Amino acid sequence: MKSKFKIAGSTVLFLLILINCSAQQKTSKNTIVLKNTSKIALSQKAVSIKRSQLSLNSDLKNYPIITSKNDTIPAQVNDLDGDGKWDELFFVIDFLAGEEKTVSLNWSKTDPGFPIKTSVRFGKREGKELPVHPDTQEILMANQVHKKLGYQKYQTDGPTWENDKVGFRHYLDGRNSKDVFGKKIPAITPENVGINSNGAVEDNYHVMYDWGRDIFPVGNSAGLGGFALLADNKINRLGIIASDTLNNIEKTTFKIVSEGPVNSVLSYHYENWQISGNKYQAQETTSIWPGMYGYKNTVTLNGLKGNEMLLITLSNLNNKNPLQVIDSGDFVCFIQHDKLTYERQWILGTAVIVPKNIYKGYIEAPKTGQLTDSYLIKLKAKNNKQISYYPIAGWELSADKGFNDAAYFTNYVTNLAKQLSSKIKIQVK
Repeated sequence: MKSKFKIAGSTVLFLLILINCSAQQKTSKNTIVLKNTSKIALSQKAVSIKRSQLSLNSDLKNYPIITSKNDTIPAQVNDLDGDGKWDELFFVIDFLAGEEKTVSLNWSKTDPGFPIKTSVRFGKREGKELPVHPDTQEILMANQVHKKLGYQKYQTDGPTWENDKVGFRHYLDGRNSKDVFGKKIPAITPENVGINSNGAVEDNYHVMYDWGRDIFPVGNSAGLGGFALLADNKINRLGIIASDTLNNIEKTTFKIVSEGPVNSVLSYHYENWQISGNKYQAQETTSIWPGMYGYKNTVTLNGLKGNEMLLITLSNLNNKNPLQVIDSGDFVCFIQHDKLTYERQWILGTAVIVPKNIYKGYIEAPKTGQLTDSYLIKLKAKNNKQISYYPIAGWELSADKGFNDAAYFTNYVTNLAKQLSSKIKIQVK
């Protein structure tokens, strides 16, 4: 729950950065050549460069300044493994089809103040009568779930993350569902969403504000992009439903890994997920960057016996239209478009983009039980093997008004899958 700020005017920002760079001592300079190897133009393509690829001196806390001709490209560094040293340079950049770009990487000792286009919000309270306070991490034991505690511990039921297009939230209280915040404006939503003036947890986000609102009913589904496990032909939810008092996960560890102007990353570790006498370990990493009406989710499992399937969830509550399943690039796209919002008030398109090479079909969840009202996408999982997929949400009141049209949303999702399939060749000089 950090304070957010914006700097208006690209010209002013660029001049300030130039002045700052000239005034500060720089570390080693790198020239980076980026090549779009695909035959399509790419918009706000995410680029990650490992620290080991760069020429650096011992000062690893400086801020990256990337320039391309007369443009400055907002960038940040991420410490993904939590060792106190950043290990990834991250930015987004546009390409023409087949285009090669050369950029210069310099370093500044002070924060250049790039416009904030991604964010994470997480607040919790230690008792029913205590106010919510901001935090960056949490440990939840099996008996500390919402129903057992007798009160909701977390602001917005758990962390929220967003970019300039859309927002999401994760029910950390044991349910592990994924919800959608519709955004009408690109600005980051207020820090007090989900708490009242006294600092208490309050569901005040199901009403419309200038920025938008929570728009997506979840029920006993796992929402948009949650996951479960199919073992011995039985669907096993990651976690519980709201009426349960004991989690099937012994220990859940949550952490905000990074929160920056162009990338925010969240981590969840699920220890001893109990299924039919077996104990599974699961790691989930969520990453969001500007420009995309969605996020990247990466799941790694351990303890697999060999016959299990990872199930990715696509809630179909309020859906009355046929599901579309379309191959695009390296992916398979699952697409819905209907009045999927609360009380079928607005049109919303939802989708999940999954890797084609491990896709094994889909099933539909039952209408009753621990995991309901969803399409469940089957992916072949292996121990210690990362699986990444992309949940997408396009609301008719968002900045892109075309989402009220089913064909337009389908085209957006399939084009995005092609963009995500495109590879960038990176050469550091």
